[in-house]
Formats: sequence, C-alpha cells, structure tokens
Amino acid sequence: MTKDTEIDLEEVKLNEVDLEKQLMADGQPAAGEKNGSVKLKVPEDEVTFTGLSKEELMKVAGTPGWVRTRWVLLVLFWLGWVGMLAGAIVIIVQAPRCKPIPEMSWWNEGPLYQISDLEAFSGGMEGLEERLDQLNQLKVKGLVLGPFHTVQADKPMTLDLTKIDPTHGKEETFLSVLGKAHKKGISVVLDLTPNYLGSDPWFTGSNDDIMETLQAGAEYWLNLGVDGIKVSGLSIASNFTDWPKLRAAVQGNRTDDAKKRMLMGVVQGDSAVQVSELVNATGVDLILPDLLSSKNDAVERIRDVDVLHAQQRNVGWGLGASKLEQLSKLATSSDLVRLYQLLLFTLPGTPMFTYGDEIGLPAGDGAESPKMIWDLDKEPSKDAVDEAAEGNRTEKVATRSWFKSLSDLRGKERSLLHGDYYPLNSTASSLSFLRVWDQSERYITVVNWGTKPSKLKLALPPTDGAKLPETAKVKLSTDKDLKEDASVSLDAVTLGPEKAVLLQFPFSG
Repeated sequence: MTKDTEIDLEEVKLNEVDLEKQLMADGQPAAGEKNGSVKLKVPEDEVTFTGLSKEELMKVAGTPGWVRTRWVLLVLFWLGWVGMLAGAIVIIVQAPRCKPIPEMSWWNEGPLYQISDLEAFSGGMEGLEERLDQLNQLKVKGLVLGPFHTVQADKPMTLDLTKIDPTHGKEETFLSVLGKAHKKGISVVLDLTPNYLGSDPWFTGSNDDIMETLQAGAEYWLNLGVDGIKVSGLSIASNFTDWPKLRAAVQGNRTDDAKKRMLMGVVQGDSAVQVSELVNATGVDLILPDLLSSKNDAVERIRDVDVLHAQQRNVGWGLGASKLEQLSKLATSSDLVRLYQLLLFTLPGTPMFTYGDEIGLPAGDGAESPKMIWDLDKEPSKDAVDEAAEGNRTEKVATRSWFKSLSDLRGKERSLLHGDYYPLNSTASSLSFLRVWDQSERYITVVNWGTKPSKLKLALPPTDGAKLPETAKVKLSTDKDLKEDASVSLDAVTLGPEKAVLLQFPFSG
C-alpha cells in the first residue's frame, strides 16, 4: 500500500470519529441504539384515494343493481316518514285534551286590597304613591280606595261624588297614584258608597236622585281612568229604578281589546242563596258577602261555599272586609291570621283583604283606624333590644312572608286560580276542600280554628272529575308536626288547634 493511500484511510477514520462525537454532543441516543449509529426512515409511498371520476360514476349509477338499491332506500325512507307521522297522530289523538281556560278578568287574578283611611295607611294620598312598590310585592291586583268623596253624614244635599274631601287629598295626587298603579299592573277601584259617614250606606227616603248623582260620579271617575266602582248596600241599591243605568255606565262599551271596568257590590246579612240570586239579578262583576265573618260553624261555612263556588268569578271572600275591618278583629292570634289567609287564598273566588291584613295588623278601637306599620324590616340596635317588641316585629315579618307565599302560589297554580271545587270532610271547627284543574297540580286545604286538635279522614264521593290518592305532600303548613314536603296519609290528617295545611298531589292521568 502506498503512503498516499494510508494517509487517505487515516482521514476517513478521523472523520468517522468526529461524526460520532458530534452525535453524542447533540443528544442521548435512543434506547437500543449504539452511539454513532443513525437510523433513516424512508417514507413509504402514500396512496391517496381520489374517488371515481364523473364518467366512472355515471357508468356505475346506471347499472341495474344500483337502480334497485336506490328504489329500495327511497321506499324505506317514505315508509319511515309515514310511520312517524302516523305515530304522532295516534299520540295526539290518544292524549287527554286540555280543558279550555275560563274567561278571566283582572279581579280574578289576585287579591284585592282595601284602603279606606289613607291617613292611617300611609299618612295621606302622597304616602300611598310611595307604598305602591310594597303592594306590588304582595302580588296585589287591585286597590279598592275610599270612600273619600265630599258628603256630610245623613245629609244628601251635601253629596258631591266628583270631589275628594280635602282631608283625604287632592285630585291631582290621586291621578298620579292612579297612573303609577297602572304602570305596575295594579287596577284601582273607587268606593262611591254615598252615605259612608252615616249609619246607613244609602240615605233614608227616595234615592232615585242619589242614583242619578251616583251615575254621574261614576262616569266622571271612569273617564279619568279608574278601573271600577264599588258600592255597599247592594241589596238596597239594586232595587232602585235607575240601578240599570249605573250598571250601563260602568260596564258599557266593553270590547275584546278593552280592559274591563268592574262594578262591585257589598252585602251584609244575606244568605248564600240570596247572594247567588243577587249576582244574577244585579249583574255585578263582583259581590263581597260577610258569610265567613257572620258564621263560625265549619259545616255552615262549607255549605255556603258549596252554594257559591259555581259563581267563583263573581264572588269575593273576606273576613271583616265587608265592613272595612281588619282580619285580626276576628282572627285573634297570629296562628288564626295565617289560617284565614290560607283559607281566603284557596277558596273558589277572589280574596279580599283590608290594609294591614298581610302582617296581622291589630284592629282599631271603635271608629279609630289602626295605623299601618312599615318599618318591620328595620332591626333594632344591639344596645337596646326590647325582647317583646322584637318578638312582635319578627312575628309580623313571618306573617307577611306567609302572605306573599300564598299570593304567589295562587297566581301560578291554575287549580287555585280558577279550578273546580269539591268539599271534603268538616267538623264544627274544621273544614277541608279540594281544588282541581285539568292536568295541573291538585290542592287540598285543611284548616282547624278550634281550640282542640282535629283529625279528619279526607274522602271524596265517586265523581267523574276528581279522585283522591292515598297520600299527599305538604306544600305549606302552620303546624310544626306537618313539615313541608312530608307525605301525609289522607285517611288520617291530624291538625293542631288554630292550624292550617295546604296539601298537594299531582295529576295522575
């Protein structure tokens, strides 16, 4: 071997060593590989599917096999579509049909709230405007204001139904209240009982001239935007010759797109049968009797409801409301206040309350109106706490919360809003009834205003429209032994003294 050849071999060896060092410096070798070895991956030939060309596709599509396949798929598609359509039709036909919603007016949709003494309620007409937000939170659908027109007791010559007594406020302020109430969805009814300061709601002797004055006064306020007129002594007023004219003035010009204006009458001492007859004879939109206030026997009360439940869209229920008295005058404990709140909200008709009933405001002494309490949410300072006063405040807050819950529930549940009514068992001091509407949740009201516990077996005669399950769930309760959401056997519902419970069960098909 020549010298030049040996030099070339040495250079090759040196180059190999340098390459091996470079590989070791660049990084660690892969597992299983020797230092200095390099593996090269030769990419395989990639095969890309480009599909059939247009000419090839047309040749295949025209073959008999593909033609048959397309027809089979087309037939299967239409058979499936027709099958689904037929199934949907069968489901619709077999499904129970929804019962049509009865015609509802605004006074059927929530509680009405009476304020006869604006000074005691809010310090005057101006204060009422500031309190509309609180009333809206109670889901009040209508305010019944007054009477506060100009008149002297038992002196018909002083009657002016188009003017507000200056001691109650100004017309401009009233119209401001009216406008703000309407923006909040609250209707306003004006009490135009002529002789409201006298011993009788109507003046002695002939009242034909008074009816003419009443008609003119009603037209005046209705033209200013008032939503309804209320009069007391309906049994007397409906016998006057010009009663139909008053009715026409209030209820006339009703159209489908116009808000209805309400004519409301109050009766005292009339039986349930007489009240029912008055609804038909007088044509009033809403009648407020004193049946719950004048009777304390549960059997008699439930019979009165039985007579009037078919006219529920024309009947208002209140405890003391017919005399503009607070509920607490007859419901003498906080438990009884809540009991009657539940009863009024679940009876078939419009619940009627006098201001302060939502907190159990104590009734006034004699002719003095009780002053409304507004600072209930203000907690006392920790430095000076009157335990009795604080307990009283807490109780009123809880009563108002209970009222709100009932008002909200009634506005949402169709069974309570306009559902059918079925009387259940009653004793001398306790009663129960069922409210049902189509496929909606069902509700059972049970109240016991007696001084002893009451045990009722809730049973329903066989009917086409309703049936009772074995158990129901507690929705609302004032009895600590009946917890909310607890299951109760309807064969034995035990309720403590002055307690109330609202039970719920679903539609079962």
